[in-house]
Amino acid sequence: MLLGLTGQYCAGKNHIAKFLEARGFEVLDVDKLGHQAIEEERDSIVERFGPGVLRADGTVDRKVLGSMVFGKAEKLAELEGLIHPAANRLTERWIQARNGKNLVVNAALLHRSSVFSLFDCVILVKAALLTRLFRALKRDKLPISTLIERFRSQEHFESQYYANKTDIYIVRNEGSFGLCAAHRARALGRRIDSILTRIGMVR
Repeated sequence: MLLGLTGQYCAGKNHIAKFLEARGFEVLDVDKLGHQAIEEERDSIVERFGPGVLRADGTVDRKVLGSMVFGKAEKLAELEGLIHPAANRLTERWIQARNGKNLVVNAALLHRSSVFSLFDCVILVKAALLTRLFRALKRDKLPISTLIERFRSQEHFESQYYANKTDIYIVRNEGSFGLCAAHRARALGRRIDSILTRIGMVR
């Protein structure tokens, strides 16, 4: 079985990935795979964005690169044109090497994956805006203005998935506000189990 896993910025999709791992799935974090793709395309990135994107050790400084393209649609499209094909190749190899296993592809830009048509379903993780903002402030420690721009850039996030007429299952991951952590974990676990039952996962 091959599942897709995605969610908006700080919705907590990586947290949900851990529940799937506990149920026997191997999880590919495409966002981390993108780091490998960046290094594979380092020469092309330097050619386009200049040597200022490199650290002293010759690796790409992702924060510097990100600052060069954030909010600049044309430059972002150029970078994605380099990175996404490489990330897709790495994703395809990862799946092929694990034939017969239950797999999850975890990605923020899952709808752009070359393996999207292969998913048995997509799990879409959601959380309220204030919850995601609180998580972002705690985790990334970025200025409010930067976070707001990130949220705005994902205004049409869900429509990209419904437009593909894919089987989509929602998991709400609001955290433990008002509930003890153990109770919330049990609730999330039950939700994951109900999805796996509906799609015919044999446990």
